[in-house]
Amino acid sequence: MSRILAVDFGDRRLGLAISDELGLTAQPLPTLHVQSIGEAVREVTRIAHDREVVTIVVGLPLLLSGEKGPRAVRTERFASELAAATGLPVRFQDERLTSAEAARYLDPGSARGDARAHDMRRRARGETDRVAAALILSSWLDRHRHETGA
Repeated sequence: MSRILAVDFGDRRLGLAISDELGLTAQPLPTLHVQSIGEAVREVTRIAHDREVVTIVVGLPLLLSGEKGPRAVRTERFASELAAATGLPVRFQDERLTSAEAARYLDPGSARGDARAHDMRRRARGETDRVAAALILSSWLDRHRHETGA
């Protein structure tokens, strides 16, 4: 297996994570700040090329019911443009509750109502996207290993 890149797509920020060459672990990459889908596609294409990525996994923000809402449709549009630009396979991973899980990981005090929680949340916005991308990638790698028996 070679490197897999995961994207937590957002209108202004993209969380990114990349696998090791064996496809066992996911490491967060710096969060990208973008102004448009076109810019997001260009930046992710550059990173995928620079890192010799063979597959891209995009978190699909389904509604809790499992249906596609407007964000999922926008994410699919981004993924389609990304596949065309890179020539790489783009796969989806259900990302329901991933951002909430990432926020809890980064800010455990928020559940207790700590006075520091607000300050930590403000500083952790980009971090949440990075951790969410790593969680998306870890889930996809686990599922892929299970499906292929690797």
